[in-house]
Amino acid sequence: MNFIAHTPDKDGIPVVSVAPDANTANIGDLFGLAEVREAHGDIAGAANLYRDWIARNPTNPLLHAAYFNYGVVLNKSGDRYGAMNALRASLSLKADFLPAHINLGRLLEDDGQVGAAVTQWLQLVSQTGLIEGNAVKHKLIALQQLGRVLETFQQDEPAEDALRQSLDIDDDQPEVVQHWIALRQRQCKWPVIAGSEHVSVRTLLSSISPLSLAVLSNDPMFQLARAFKYSRELTGASRAPLCAPSVAKERASLRKKLRIGYVSSDLREHAVGFAMADVLETHDKEAFEITAYYCGIDRPDPTQRRAQESVDKWIDITRMTDEQAAQRIREDGIDILIDLNGYTKDARSRIFSYRPAPVTVNWFGFPGTMGSPHHHYVIADPIVLPEGDEIFYSEKVLRLPCYQPNDRKRVVASEPPTREEAGLPADRFVYCCLNGCQKLTPEVFRSWLAILQQVPDSVLWLLSGGSSADARLREVATASGLAPERLIFADKMPNPQHLARYQLADLFLDNTPYGAHTTASDAMWMGVPVLTYPGRTFASRVCASLVHAAGLGDFVCDSEASYVARAIALGRDRAQVDELKKRLLATRTSSTLFDTPRLVRELEALFRVMWADAVEGRLPKPDFANMNEYFDIGLELAATGKSPAARENLCAAYRDKLDEWATWIRMPADTRLRKEPAGS
Repeated sequence: MNFIAHTPDKDGIPVVSVAPDANTANIGDLFGLAEVREAHGDIAGAANLYRDWIARNPTNPLLHAAYFNYGVVLNKSGDRYGAMNALRASLSLKADFLPAHINLGRLLEDDGQVGAAVTQWLQLVSQTGLIEGNAVKHKLIALQQLGRVLETFQQDEPAEDALRQSLDIDDDQPEVVQHWIALRQRQCKWPVIAGSEHVSVRTLLSSISPLSLAVLSNDPMFQLARAFKYSRELTGASRAPLCAPSVAKERASLRKKLRIGYVSSDLREHAVGFAMADVLETHDKEAFEITAYYCGIDRPDPTQRRAQESVDKWIDITRMTDEQAAQRIREDGIDILIDLNGYTKDARSRIFSYRPAPVTVNWFGFPGTMGSPHHHYVIADPIVLPEGDEIFYSEKVLRLPCYQPNDRKRVVASEPPTREEAGLPADRFVYCCLNGCQKLTPEVFRSWLAILQQVPDSVLWLLSGGSSADARLREVATASGLAPERLIFADKMPNPQHLARYQLADLFLDNTPYGAHTTASDAMWMGVPVLTYPGRTFASRVCASLVHAAGLGDFVCDSEASYVARAIALGRDRAQVDELKKRLLATRTSSTLFDTPRLVRELEALFRVMWADAVEGRLPKPDFANMNEYFDIGLELAATGKSPAARENLCAAYRDKLDEWATWIRMPADTRLRKEPAGS
């Protein structure tokens, strides 16, 4: 007999049927009848067919296949435990029946038995039967499931190993590449992009996620080109818009309030949720009707309740399909839809490809361009996106005085810990960087070690990345001649306690090219000055924007060398740092950075500009000229490590390569570096 793999379900779990032949017509008829019952919605009837057939055919050589499909149908009916027993029966009859291992593992995971699920998938991975198509496919699925579950439970090293095995079998798995790279970043495994005899550096870089690329690359053109390709990969072929732009003109004469929709998985106890709570409360409800579309984890908390109470409507779209969510947004008559996720975890980017609102905006959740045809605007400020850099963005650029929102009502624990309780020395200068360790690069870490070596009476306080990552960083410090105990790691804590402990630090040191964002604001709210130096990309310039907006513009350095020198000077002058800390606390409520009412007024003014563009038929259209060529050039520069440091040299490198290719392959005359601002 032959097994036929049905199209996997939404979780990638296989369902099998059987191609009947002369010896198996009976079970073939069973499968066919059961499929008809299922197609008509009679799941219970299909289950009864399998149950009765199994009872009547206890010696059939294909009994394991019947038990397998019986398990699939029982699970569809809601009988998870019956499904588990059916799958175990299938495996007791045929221990190397790989689909049963996959499905049983997923049921165990869904039941909270994560360890048992991992064991089940490992049994499949260790099977040493004949190498043939279905066996390889099932092993790939099991390795993917292992990687996904282990990553979810912060078992980064075994998750990375499972995904690497999967890539060794088949390197054409973009999602696996993306998770594998992110896992290596979280563990500070350098170099992050490590090729092998099975997977090349170029293959890995060509599939990297835009978020991981922002951590590794200071090339804004490559980031734009990768975002463009990623958008195409994610959303597929273009589709007719649910809401035509012409609707704006019709609505303008019918409504007094603009309807604003925020889409986010992070309106909860998350950096975005903390920052947005004050914005949602401060919106002018006389002029704007605010709807939040939530697509995150189902775990209510005080921050989420605060957001729910501040909006006119709160719609949970987590269990809706992308098309259903888009239809709901269109039915709600949203005028301006704000993407607060971008390309981050749990984002629902496909929703925007349906164009359910006349205007779509990229703001705050993702530090870069979306590179998509369905995002009209990106909200930035003059520092994160300076004049002239519009060429690196597909959206039309609109600017606030400072693009980042902040919460003036942060809850801070009333009793901060002592340095001793936090594991810090009482009398030493404490440099800190409480960013996630996935932002750390070897170049930045070397500069920090150089600072510590020049300020012997100092320590570096970092957010723990887990015991393996922490040990790895201490090994690097030891190899450079620095005592490993001068690196001190802080455990993750609830936000009120986390904010309170900032007061123990003397100076916050920023990362690059993906710097401190909300962590920098948190530090300065608690009176800790932040030292930074901006790069060429959005993610690398956010901290500079925040430091300027907090009134510490002289803490924005112009190079790595000046950053290191300034950090050393400040580490030797605690009196100056103490004065700065007092100044920050005294001026925080009056600074641009923490002036939420001003930000909201300016934001609402931008909404009116966007709406006027829509009503008058002036919505921007992105310029995607030469995107594939830019991607190939950026990939080559990244893979060879030859990306120029200066902006003008970077642009020249792209122009030179375009000219070279135009000569070789007779490219059209419009092969040029984008000269006009994107979206203009």
